[in-house]
Order: sequence, then structure tokens, then C-alpha cells
Amino acid sequence: MDDLVTERLVLHPLSVLEAERVAAGEPDDGDRWAPGYPADGDMVGARRFLTTCAITGDPQPFGAYEIRRREDGRAVGGLGFHGAPDEDRTVTIGYGLIPSAQGRGYASEALRELLRFARSRGITRVDGDADLDNVASHHVMSAAGMRLVSEDEELKYYRITWPEASGVF
Repeated sequence: MDDLVTERLVLHPLSVLEAERVAAGEPDDGDRWAPGYPADGDMVGARRFLTTCAITGDPQPFGAYEIRRREDGRAVGGLGFHGAPDEDRTVTIGYGLIPSAQGRGYASEALRELLRFARSRGITRVDGDADLDNVASHHVMSAAGMRLVSEDEELKYYRITWPEASGVF
């Protein structure tokens, strides 16, 4: 599968071997990781992807992606889908950046591209959530076009829907 490219970022779909290195926090000679990558959330996301692969097979293009800066090719975070779409063409997303990459609009830029990609692949709804006190993540999802739909004592839940699928599922 090809990388997804934005103005400042490359969203690189992780292979199983790449995800294993991220999950272990152990780069290969060819990996270009910014200091602090992978963060705990990146390792958790890579493990989720690996578990999905082991149970149902590689869900790509609905898998895990590494967020890389175009300017230097360094990985600064991750995002992706929590698995293949369900029967209603719904997916759940997650994302995160290392602290040195936060506050630059990278997360919103990456999420907008992932949402555009999902819609082009026939997805009709994307869900995401964030801890109640994670105001930055609330802003990211809102900036990417997702709307707050509910909250509980721990999380705020966001969603974007499109009335009809516009691509190939």
C-alpha cells in the first residue's frame, strides 16, 4: 500500500515487521525515528495492530500508520484504524504524537488526511474518543471535522458521518 502524503507529512502504512519494531521500541538500521518515538501510545497502537493481524489478518488499508515529517522523514507519531470496517462501514481511529511534535497542527493535518482516505474507501462513519482532560485531542478531532456526540465520566466521544459512501469498500 502507498503512503498518504499531506503538505507536511507522510502517513506510512506499517507492515507487520515495522509494527513489531515500534511495539518493542527497537528501531532497525533503516528506521528514522525522531527522539522520543515511539511513545507509549505508539507502542500500544502497534500492539493493537499486531493483535488484529494475528486474529483476522492484516486489515490494511485500515491498519496502523506512522506519521513522518516530510522535511526530514523522521517518525513523530502514529495514527490509524482500530481494525477493518464493520458491516455498517464504520471504523474507529486513534492517533498520537511525541511531545516535541505537538502543538504544530500535525495531528489535525494527519487526521484530516486519514478521514479523507476513509471516505474515499467507502467508509460512512468514523468514531474517536479522548480523555475528558485531553483538550488538545478534542481540538484535533473538531478541527478535522468530527463532532462531539457524547461523553461519560472518562471520555468524550467524537464522530463524523457521510450520508453515502463515495468510494470503493
